[in-house]
Amino acid sequence: MKFRTRLLIAFGVVVLIPLLVFGLGIRDAMSRRVTREDDRRVTALAGVINADITGAGDRIGARLATMKSSLKNDNNFRNVVVRGADRGYVLDYAGNTMRLSGLDFLQIQDDEGRVVSSGHFRNEFDRLGPAVTGTTLVRAATAEGPFLALVTSDTVYITPSHRFRLVGGIAVDSQFLARLTRDPELGVALALPRDSTRSDSGKLAVGPPLMLPYIDATDGPGRVEQARIDITRSAALLTALQHNVNLWFGAAVLVAALAALLLAGWLSTRISEPVEAGMRDMERRVAIGDLARQVNHDVKNGLAPLRNVFRHLTQVARDKPAELPQVFTERQGTVESSITYLETLAANYAKLSPQSERKATDVNAVVRETLGASSAVRSKLAEGLPPVSADALVLRRVIENLVSNAVDSLDGKNGTVTVTTERGKGIVRIAVSDTGRGMSKAELDRAFDDFYTTKSGGTGLGLSIVRRLVLDSNGSLKVETEPGQGSKFIVEIPVLS
Repeated sequence: MKFRTRLLIAFGVVVLIPLLVFGLGIRDAMSRRVTREDDRRVTALAGVINADITGAGDRIGARLATMKSSLKNDNNFRNVVVRGADRGYVLDYAGNTMRLSGLDFLQIQDDEGRVVSSGHFRNEFDRLGPAVTGTTLVRAATAEGPFLALVTSDTVYITPSHRFRLVGGIAVDSQFLARLTRDPELGVALALPRDSTRSDSGKLAVGPPLMLPYIDATDGPGRVEQARIDITRSAALLTALQHNVNLWFGAAVLVAALAALLLAGWLSTRISEPVEAGMRDMERRVAIGDLARQVNHDVKNGLAPLRNVFRHLTQVARDKPAELPQVFTERQGTVESSITYLETLAANYAKLSPQSERKATDVNAVVRETLGASSAVRSKLAEGLPPVSADALVLRRVIENLVSNAVDSLDGKNGTVTVTTERGKGIVRIAVSDTGRGMSKAELDRAFDDFYTTKSGGTGLGLSIVRRLVLDSNGSLKVETEPGQGSKFIVEIPVLS
């Protein structure tokens, strides 16, 4: 990612995040206010509906009070009650009075609760009627079928010893419920006991429901249960309002974001051009330094085996000159291998960008060639390993770097360095372990950084080079280490497919 792009992203983030936080705060405040105002309006309408239901009960009570006065002064009704005169008059009384008063339900019950006259269903005579106290929902029978009524009751004394109860009401049907909902956004849903047919999907309840006593009197006096009148509202209007708020908020944020990005682009251009020029010059200088350090490091790795061989030959020539030819023959392979390594290395660096030649490679053969006749490093190589897909020279550089670091970690003290190979699932595993000083977590976190070293005179490129070479071979590199317990570097290279 270019410096200018990073600068543009940084400016964009610095501007957009506060803008977005501020905008979200405004949007939430507006949404809450819209919701609060809408809830206040709907709650007020719900209060009107509750008042209408209460008012309907009061109007029924007023009609019963008028009927009560007329009944007390009706001598014909009194004669039937006191002297047992023609009962036909009583049977028809409730029907005639109900039509005149505008009620849909009317019963006159005696002191025992038996119906002496029914306006909505004449056949209820002498049956026990519902015991109504206060405003109640009653499911009543008629010749056409049952219906629901909102009823209340009043008591009338024809004589001091003859008490009757007037039970009257109006039908609760779809028209009644529609009259309650003065706003099309609201609805009134009636829930009766054991009624499972009602569905309020897409509706929201407004406030607590209105609870009313309920009596199913279709087959007798019934028992008092509880019915519920739910005032509901459609969420469509509030959703539409919130959608509009979100739409305008999105448009405002988009315009502000575009303006911020244009400003960020202009600033990043003005700032990045001189900085990028300086960075390119610095990168060229760093690249030259990196290349020089890497050449120095790789050449040292190639010369180390030669130095060890000639030191060994010098020691043999001094102490056991007669064995010199035999020892030279034994070490000749190491000398030739190191010379070949340096020649190949020189050829690769001559190309500036060496291309590794991945082919079938015997891991054990590379390990043996790398270690040579060194007695300082132990090896434990698994037999029958499949060939891996790697460049033998690259693999040797990896092993040499890891072995060199392992030997250095011993700090000249007694210890062991061991190279092991084994087969895994689809890979060959090479492990270089030592019993040296190990690494702390802080050291491990920086172990593969370029130019990071804990050794006096070290270049800090060894493990960095190892990591790049392993990754170029489609392999993986892991480290297990504990301070004072040593380290174990594990290289996994895929087998040749």
